Amino acid sequence: MNTSTDKVSSKYSIETTDYQVGQDNIQRWGFDIHKPVFGISALLILIFIIVMLVVDPQSAKTTLNNMRNGILEQFDSYFMWTMNMFFVFCVLLMVSPLGKIRIGGKDAKPEHSTISWSAMLFAAGLASGVMFFGVAEPAALYTDWYGTPFNAVGYSPEAKQLAIATSFFHWGITGWSVYGIAALALAFFAYNKNLPLSIRSLLFPIFGDRVWGWLGNVVDILAVVSTLFGLVASLGLGAQQAVSGINYVFGTHGELGMQFGIIAGVTSVAIFSVVRGIEGGVKLLSNINIVFVVGLLILVAALNIETVIHVLPQGVMDYVKNFVALSNPIGRTDTTFLHGWTIFYWAWWISFTPFVGIFIARVSKGRTVRQFIFSVLVIPTCVIICWFSVFGGIAVEQLANKVGQLGMNGLQDISLTLFYVYDAMPMSMLLSVVSIVLILVFFVTSSDSASLVIDSITAGGKLDAPVPQRIFWATIEGVIAAILLWVGGSQALEALQSGVVITALPFSFILVFTCVSLIKGLNSERHLYR
Repeated sequence: MNTSTDKVSSKYSIETTDYQVGQDNIQRWGFDIHKPVFGISALLILIFIIVMLVVDPQSAKTTLNNMRNGILEQFDSYFMWTMNMFFVFCVLLMVSPLGKIRIGGKDAKPEHSTISWSAMLFAAGLASGVMFFGVAEPAALYTDWYGTPFNAVGYSPEAKQLAIATSFFHWGITGWSVYGIAALALAFFAYNKNLPLSIRSLLFPIFGDRVWGWLGNVVDILAVVSTLFGLVASLGLGAQQAVSGINYVFGTHGELGMQFGIIAGVTSVAIFSVVRGIEGGVKLLSNINIVFVVGLLILVAALNIETVIHVLPQGVMDYVKNFVALSNPIGRTDTTFLHGWTIFYWAWWISFTPFVGIFIARVSKGRTVRQFIFSVLVIPTCVIICWFSVFGGIAVEQLANKVGQLGMNGLQDISLTLFYVYDAMPMSMLLSVVSIVLILVFFVTSSDSASLVIDSITAGGKLDAPVPQRIFWATIEGVIAAILLWVGGSQALEALQSGVVITALPFSFILVFTCVSLIKGLNSERHLYR
């Protein structure tokens, strides 16, 4: 009896698995690929493109939107409680004795400075979303554009306070807990246990060697498709928004051709970045990115210092005061807001977990569990609080005081809200140009980061896949975005975006299992730190 038990324990032990990273790979045409994951992912992508060429994009969008909304409505409480659990899990893990364990082993040293590491976290995890939603979300919540938290009356003092605090809530510490769990587990299993840097590794302590078969293949294929489609949707919609901004600022009339040009430019720079790798490409661009972010933030804050001085501390207090209420799904009557904003955001965070989690894991060797969780949760949240206080605070003040085009006309074209805000400020042209450049740099850092992630998964978890393979995935992203823009414009891209959010449900179950796996893995090294 004992012998049988020992065999079962051995099979499910991270210490005794004989799996070698890349052992199921094949080398062909300069590629080094995990055949089932690469092949099936490529086939699914091709099928999707063919379907979008045949099916009316509006019909596809309607169908996927209905599926997405059904999931968000049926599983609203599940998503809320699961996200709360992830946050509590991170806090408990950080303060527990397991927090002393170091990623990469007891003597491992960080490979990147804290500033560069934080820049890469920010660039991969937030990207151009902060440029769009930094003004659009607080303005929308204040004006009741699509529901308000707790059914606050639009334009009321209550709506004004909740608009900023709720934006902090949606982009802050709760969402980053999801990335923190996935990234920590991936980094630990890859650097401490020599498992592949792939989503399947998260399940090994529970399912054992079965993750090297069909179960792991399904999980990794889902991760590849979700990451690629999520990035393509962001890249395509972002190109449209960038063109709208350029047309508005410079009075041009560029449409599809300019959108293709932007995608081609972003893809070309992303290819250059992924060829150079983490150090020479992604890290460099992320550092440039953070310089632009901080510079723009300081300049806009300085031009509106009275607003910022009031909004920042008030927003933090309102965030803390309403954190529990915003996290609680019980007895909520603000269902339009809850489903359209909070639940959608939580599904969005979860669906992007494979991409951001693997990328953060890849650059996080050498840090302790405690340092890692604190930094991943707190540093981006602090940046978000500053960013939304400045940009969102100014937008809300303009609306409240009827200042400028935004204040006089309210929310019209939500993609141009940022530029409407600038119109009522000094140096509006400079601010607009810098913002457009920053949006484009964000797209590049997202594209190169995602390319490295997809490359790693389809290479069986290897970190050093061949250069042609990196170029392939970076190119595919741009090509698919251009095809979908040509076929169906924003309708096709929004359909794709809804499809990505649908993947949040299966990924949420994987993340619940990950919490169990992570505890099992960390406990196996606890004795080394006594």
